[in-house]
Amino acid sequence: MGGSEQARRPLLVADQEDPHYHQSSNGGVDGNSTATGFLVFSTIVAATCSFTSGYCIGYSSPAEYGVLADLSLSMAEYSVFGSMLAVGGMIGALMSGKTADYFGHRTTMWIINVFFILGWLAIAFTKVSWLLDLGRLLQGIGIALTSYVGNIFIAEITPKNLRGGLMTFNPWMTGSGVAIVYLIGSVVKWRGLALIGSIPCLLQILCLFFIPESPRWLLKNGRKKEFEGVLQRLRGKKADISPEAAEIKEYAEFIQLLSENKILDLFQKKYARPIIVAVGLMTLTQFSGLPGYTFYMTNIFVLAGISSKAGYVTLAIVKILSTTMAIFLIDKFGRRTLLMVSAAGTCLGSLLTGFSFSLQDHHYWISSLALMGVSVYFVSFNLGISGIPWIIMSEIFPVNVKGSAGSLCNLIYWFSSWVVSYTFNFLLEWSSTGTFIIFAGVSAFGFLFTVMLVPETKGRSLEEIQASVTNVLH
Repeated sequence: MGGSEQARRPLLVADQEDPHYHQSSNGGVDGNSTATGFLVFSTIVAATCSFTSGYCIGYSSPAEYGVLADLSLSMAEYSVFGSMLAVGGMIGALMSGKTADYFGHRTTMWIINVFFILGWLAIAFTKVSWLLDLGRLLQGIGIALTSYVGNIFIAEITPKNLRGGLMTFNPWMTGSGVAIVYLIGSVVKWRGLALIGSIPCLLQILCLFFIPESPRWLLKNGRKKEFEGVLQRLRGKKADISPEAAEIKEYAEFIQLLSENKILDLFQKKYARPIIVAVGLMTLTQFSGLPGYTFYMTNIFVLAGISSKAGYVTLAIVKILSTTMAIFLIDKFGRRTLLMVSAAGTCLGSLLTGFSFSLQDHHYWISSLALMGVSVYFVSFNLGISGIPWIIMSEIFPVNVKGSAGSLCNLIYWFSSWVVSYTFNFLLEWSSTGTFIIFAGVSAFGFLFTVMLVPETKGRSLEEIQASVTNVLH
């Protein structure tokens, strides 16, 4: 989850690699910029949205059996509840870019928290299923807006040399949100769990008063004096911001000269491979089983005879460790390599989980093997598939179609999530073993897809990447 914002950030691709961009004579002051306290604080505040997103994503797992019992829902009705997050995600994907452009990134974060809080209140105090679904829908909209605005904001306030490190706050916070809701959900009932989810939202609303608007958004909207003032606060009182400010202004002027990109611009022969790669990775991310594992973990635990409390504590530890490990590996190894390792690992995890359900006469082995399979799946997923598809998408599309590509891929991502999240429980009723074998098959296909079509983008200029990807099918 985590992603189209990188595909739609035209002001961030300008660097030494862009032929239309000219670096200042001194190389740009941000080459040696340090992380000021104000910059770090602003980054943490913005990343809080991602923590809430993770909490929302993981909520339906520990809440499942409590909601089913208290509201007398059928499994089909609960599947609708779980999948409404993806429906909201599709709505949010369509409105994210325009909302951020019109209101600004900081104001959009206030709007996001309104969606989250209303969603939590609807879930916590509901007595009817439709209000439960409405709350989940509102949260989905908030998550989609977060996936766009959260990373865009952090990327636009940070200097080049710190951008990669500070942007890891978002995926780390998302994984932490899922882990925390698993931990708390093992001891707190579903209504209390929902109310606790609103606490980070309230804290962020207060903290948003103390962080700035994105300097690039201010410049884009003609607020040049505010742009320079905010940039100065972010870089420090003694920093010379003139080279960086000049670079941002120059590239902003270049962007304005480009024709407005349209969705139909993507469907040209030269963009065939980028589209196949990006859309393929988005669908594989979901059809490898992520919504099923994340949204309905309690159901998996019950079928496998695993104690929910022990299971959620184990997964919380696994998620925090693997998400943290991914931060250190993503720049050390190539994107393609980590994707292949990740796909192979999720395939193995699903095979172990599926095989465990075939051991009906060996209850101990079912529990142990299923927990091992789920753990292997999450470790592998967090190492690559969770974030790298969005990074690759942002690198393979030229600046003039990044916006349309981001919207299309975000929409496909959430539609795929809806399909899996709605059908998962029905698939389990059909065959618990068969369900995870299907997920393993998709992961195996994802491995082959990566080997055959996904380019290695680490250490290459944007022009080299785009030229190799857009010309290969000519």
